[in-house]
Amino acid sequence: MKNKNINFKNELIPTIIQDEITNKVLMLGYMNEESYNKSINEKKVTFYSRSKKRLWTKGEISNNYLIIKEVLIDCDGDTLLIKVKPLGPTCHSGEDTCWNEINNEEFLFFLEKLIYNNIKGKNENSYINKLFRMGVNRIAQKLGEEAIEVVLESKDNNKDLFLNESADLLFHYLILLRYKNISIKDVIKILENRHKYMSINRIKKIN
Repeated sequence: MKNKNINFKNELIPTIIQDEITNKVLMLGYMNEESYNKSINEKKVTFYSRSKKRLWTKGEISNNYLIIKEVLIDCDGDTLLIKVKPLGPTCHSGEDTCWNEINNEEFLFFLEKLIYNNIKGKNENSYINKLFRMGVNRIAQKLGEEAIEVVLESKDNNKDLFLNESADLLFHYLILLRYKNISIKDVIKILENRHKYMSINRIKKIN
């Protein structure tokens, strides 16, 4: 991304680093125009160190680089949000983030990626791959069977059976989404938009 929209008048601008997958904020640093250009050219986050008075690439000693995936500029052009793929812990203390938070990918997204990699790897002995090759009709049929199982188990009081059937239903739903080349994030986005729409309507009614 070109820096023509970035305001470097104060020389240093705050730069928020965020994991592209988990959306967890990893750290905060500062960039000047030189460190920004170096970051863009090398696809690795490089800050300007206020204490050392020089450029420093995050991971230059530990190899825990921050690989740039997306750069966003705020409305005033004086703050950056950089989405990255971290190659290891971000904090110098060894923690995932500078706030001692654990930066784990949500398991649902991990499972979605696992399904994709399984299909891409073309492991013929894989249940996922076998089902995928049978096509959308068989996948949809299997999903319907699991949905019926969930309905039946919901009428009983066996929590473990209900949870296991629910897990099977969700698993096969992810396979169907993959077949349709749709991500679970696309479904979540629709739910989020519906929620926003309903919230706006509630506010209008109150007013």
